[in-house]
Amino acid sequence: MSSYFVKQRLIGSVYCIVCWCIQGILFYWSSNELSVYNNSLMAEMVGPRLYSCCNCRNQVALHDDVISKSFQGRHGRAFLFSHAMNVMVGPKEDRQLMTGLHTVADVYCCDCREVLGWKYERAYEETQKYKEGKFILEKSKIVKENW
Repeated sequence: MSSYFVKQRLIGSVYCIVCWCIQGILFYWSSNELSVYNNSLMAEMVGPRLYSCCNCRNQVALHDDVISKSFQGRHGRAFLFSHAMNVMVGPKEDRQLMTGLHTVADVYCCDCREVLGWKYERAYEETQKYKEGKFILEKSKIVKENW
């Protein structure tokens, strides 16, 4: 059962005095009236699902940009993203990875400088070219937000 409570919150154009969520249903009280929102409307009001840096909670990627969750990072499972935000890209270097030789650049959180993964700059094998320009973020280095 998911639940949270907020004393004051802006929902759409309505400023709520009290709002809470129970099992994905958003309730709010404002102007002596109780209203209920379902999951889809609540998702629109809460905002997009995000991934943030595990260290400082800086938002680094959108859930909608996940291409695959079945990649391997240096420290375990990793996700392949089409885009990343609020990150710094380090210098390029050639690395021999599980799928062959690639030119990659480490990706750092722009707030706390935590290494989150890497960016594929170049793939030498034709079957791996789809990775170019994409980002690997390690599961152990990111946390879910707005889920």
